[in-house]
Amino acid sequence: MESKEPIVQIRDLSKSYRRGSQQIKVLEDISFEIAEGEFLALMGPSGSGKTTLLNLIAGIDKSDKGGIVVGGVQITSLSENELARWRALNVGFIFQFYNLIPVLTAIENVELPLLLTGLSKSERTEHAMAVLDLVGLSDRTEHYPGQLSGGQQQRVAIARAIVTDPVILVADEPTGDLDRVSAQEVLSMMENLNTQLGKTVIMVTHDPRAASTAHIVRTLEKGILT
Repeated sequence: MESKEPIVQIRDLSKSYRRGSQQIKVLEDISFEIAEGEFLALMGPSGSGKTTLLNLIAGIDKSDKGGIVVGGVQITSLSENELARWRALNVGFIFQFYNLIPVLTAIENVELPLLLTGLSKSERTEHAMAVLDLVGLSDRTEHYPGQLSGGQQQRVAIARAIVTDPVILVADEPTGDLDRVSAQEVLSMMENLNTQLGKTVIMVTHDPRAASTAHIVRTLEKGILT
């Protein structure tokens, strides 16, 4: 059986931010790969560069130097417009605070990423219904975020993240705002997406319980991957 190309390849990645006259190094010469179908947890203390690394892989931020290839695309050489288009079609985002739009129903929130595709309204609704069913919320499609529990809101966010069938799923502290039971439900769901649908998941977390769901745990210390 031939081995697959890694889905994410990172080479000599560095990133700094300016704070006043100071230049603060956040990531320094990071190189590693993520296999297709992997579930990776990135851990590390606050300020270690975890979210910055996640944002670079997801094309939200740009590095100072180094290369990132995701699904065969060298994203570090894309223009802002190309990157926005690539991100919309290839990356599913799961955030700590759900980032749902309060005036839209669950199904309307899930449909949002599909507005950038060529699908018709009925096809968009069909896709959104299918993923809401997958996350166990087919009976909550017309509920607004404010009518849902935190765990249910995060499941809507997961449905929205997977509706475009992205190449990678990136999750930034996805259980950080949830109680223990809801957190476990969300982690089980992410594990199912990984094992049953073969989704590549990259999760930033400071919670060892959440990290134990992943296959591989990498730790960042002061911008260096251990």
